[in-house]
Amino acid sequence: MANIPDDRKYTKTHEWARNDDDLIEIGITDFAQNQLSDVTYVELPEVGSHFLAGKEMVVVESIKAAADIYAPVDGTITEINPSLTNDPSVINTDPNGEGWLVRITPDDTDDLNKLMSASDYEALIAKES
Repeated sequence: MANIPDDRKYTKTHEWARNDDDLIEIGITDFAQNQLSDVTYVELPEVGSHFLAGKEMVVVESIKAAADIYAPVDGTITEINPSLTNDPSVINTDPNGEGWLVRITPDDTDDLNKLMSASDYEALIAKES
């Protein structure tokens, strides 16, 4: 079973979002990294870029496929994870921690409440498995 921490919210497209001192930290779920298999490359956006929820923000490439990662909330990229440039496989080894992708300043922090809880996300992936 996938590791689904309950300290964050989830999307139907397998991103997680966690409030971290008024920034939203975003990554892909354990389920998503497992589906992708070995991540080989990550194309991150530029700091200062603004994204609307549901729009492509990051591309993750693996030995199986390339996957678009979507913004879970509206916001501006404040920070990208520099370690992914040298070692994108950290997404596989620690998708819920050191494998985070970006941190954004949300347009509205309440948007996080529109996303799924851990239990709702667990029910979603149970249907997909």
